[in-house]
Amino acid sequence: MAQTSPENESEQISGGHLVAKALRAEGVDTIFTLCGGHIIDIYDGCVDEGIDVIDVRHEQVAAHAADGYARITGKPGCAVVTAGPGTTDAVTGVANAFRAESPMLLIGGQGALSQHKMGSLQDLPHVDMMTPITKFAATVPHTERVADMVSMAFREAHHGSPGPAFLEIPRDILDADVPAESARIPRAGGYRASTRSAGDPETVQKLADLLVEAEKPCILLGSQTWTCRATDSAVKLIRELNVPAFCNGAGRGTLAPADPLHFQLARRYAFQNSDLIIILGTPFDFRMGYGKRLSPEATVVQIDLDYRTVGRNRDIDLGIVGDADAVLDAVAQATSGRTDNGASGRKAWVQELREVENAAYRKRLPRQLSDASPIDPYRLVHEINEFLTEDSIYIGDGGDIVTFSGQVIQPKSPGHWMDPGPLGTLGVGMPFAMAAKHALPNKEIVCLFGDGALSLTGWDFETMVRFGLPFIGIVGNNSSMNQIRYGQIAKYGDDRGRVGNTLGDVEYSKFAQMLGGYGEEVHDPADIAPALQRARESGKPSLINVWVDPEVYAPGTMNQTMYK
Repeated sequence: MAQTSPENESEQISGGHLVAKALRAEGVDTIFTLCGGHIIDIYDGCVDEGIDVIDVRHEQVAAHAADGYARITGKPGCAVVTAGPGTTDAVTGVANAFRAESPMLLIGGQGALSQHKMGSLQDLPHVDMMTPITKFAATVPHTERVADMVSMAFREAHHGSPGPAFLEIPRDILDADVPAESARIPRAGGYRASTRSAGDPETVQKLADLLVEAEKPCILLGSQTWTCRATDSAVKLIRELNVPAFCNGAGRGTLAPADPLHFQLARRYAFQNSDLIIILGTPFDFRMGYGKRLSPEATVVQIDLDYRTVGRNRDIDLGIVGDADAVLDAVAQATSGRTDNGASGRKAWVQELREVENAAYRKRLPRQLSDASPIDPYRLVHEINEFLTEDSIYIGDGGDIVTFSGQVIQPKSPGHWMDPGPLGTLGVGMPFAMAAKHALPNKEIVCLFGDGALSLTGWDFETMVRFGLPFIGIVGNNSSMNQIRYGQIAKYGDDRGRVGNTLGDVEYSKFAQMLGGYGEEVHDPADIAPALQRARESGKPSLINVWVDPEVYAPGTMNQTMYK
């Protein structure tokens, strides 16, 4: 707390309060944390600045929640953890945010500078460990620099494609008081430049020409569509030019499920038959077959915030580095006013894709409506999809069961889909639900867990209860790490298919009830929908434990590149 000394002395402020002021300047209203002696002055500052402090049961959860907060709000998330094991526990959450391009700040404690290299409690080389998985990692060397370096970290987190930053603050730096006038406290809106680049105008014009001339174009709207809040510009461009669209990652929900230009199951066909493919905010990584799934005859355009992503793993015909919203808006302007923008000529192409889409849906529908017992995972994710409303934020946390959900579940609104991203981290569900419900209390949070994924961070169900954060959790329980089990069977045979991947038959409804939430067990597919409705009506954190067939696998599991 800032203190007023006798008249001849200046106002003093501590390092922890400088942290809180810098967070407030960035618009951060919540930190996620697990307490430790190195960091408590930050709590004191947050109380004075009106910043919520949500304390969790594991530092990995704090880091994942900061990641989730950033995705939901568009503001950087912040996690605060103590030194040593507190910081190392948070590494997975930081790494996940790094691969998912999520802007967050992890603040870690550190032993006092006066005890540097003396073997102080929990002393580790945090900056060295964090540097490879952050966009910025540094030690704060003096109390006067605390807020300045927090603003520096936020600047780096938002440069180009966003990502995490790390600051360690030694205990004596954090606890010390300095004259307020000697500390640089950043002014809100006064220390970061706009990063909304619309790309090279000449290249944007080339893309506009390609779109107008294309007979069979398609566009893939990736996570940066949501990161850049490009929903409106994407929908406008797609509708004006009559371009079929596919969505992945956080881009899901850009178009409503029933939109005539929204497609999901015809993607492979489109990628093989389009003459123009626009890839927006999605790298050519394993999820895209490293670019090999695109027709070699198609003209391929890639738009991304990061120049390093454009053309990586696959040659392209045109690359644009810029903000998705600004780029799409510029392209729309470049195509406007033309006598013929090509839209009417694409009606046959749109109908061709719709027939492929409908055929794929009809083929799978019997399994989505299956009354089989044990429950077909397709039936479970079908019921979840039917259950979602326009205000339901869907979170997927698991392996095989969430792979099923990616084929069926369609969020009804932009920004209402959350998954770990390309790191494939299990355990994000509970912290993402925590962040989403705290940030957007009027939204309904629906989270599908694999039983293995829930086991990793499930104890923070108690945190959800403690902070009054109701959500609807569904466990697709097959008592297995089934995605890995499939690979082992494929590689080593049935007799070695149960090595290191089999879990106990846990009734997670009782776990929820024990911690003060709502829970049910479901064995009959007809009971899924009523159980979900009762969870909704309970107004509590909930777990509906649905026993699914362990002997069936998602197509995505069976086609994983790691097994090829």
